[in-house]
Amino acid sequence: MKLGAARAKAPAAWRLIDVDVPASGATFSYALDRNKLRQVRRREGRYLLRTNLCGQEPAELWQFYIQLTEIEAAFRTLKDDLGLRPIYHRLEQRIEAHIFVAFLAYCLHVTLRARLKPLAGGLTPRAVLDKFAAIQMLDVHFPTTDGRTLILSR
Repeated sequence: MKLGAARAKAPAAWRLIDVDVPASGATFSYALDRNKLRQVRRREGRYLLRTNLCGQEPAELWQFYIQLTEIEAAFRTLKDDLGLRPIYHRLEQRIEAHIFVAFLAYCLHVTLRARLKPLAGGLTPRAVLDKFAAIQMLDVHFPTTDGRTLILSR
């Protein structure tokens, strides 16, 4: 049971060890599999992609993979940061409106991230939204084309 717990706790290290448990007795022996360790060390810092796309250049496949991760990140953002959940609409207009609002929210999120990058590299859009949630009252200043400024207390 303790060997099983050790295996569950450190699966990466477990693959590098050969454990011999005899059928009788309460002892066991183990040894480091140096060939597996050598193989793991050679692969450190490498990324292996498996694909069914034949005849593609590796750089192009990598770009496809990066696009896939960006799309997955966008869906995570929509679900987590923006809190958009599927709403079960029945009318086509409402479905399209829901998708449009979700798309606009994502566009604003991406724009906020791009604007934050040069100004505050470590600040995420999620952190900014959390800070805005704490604000209870503020004055919004709108400059007009004739040189005046509208001040709206909100």
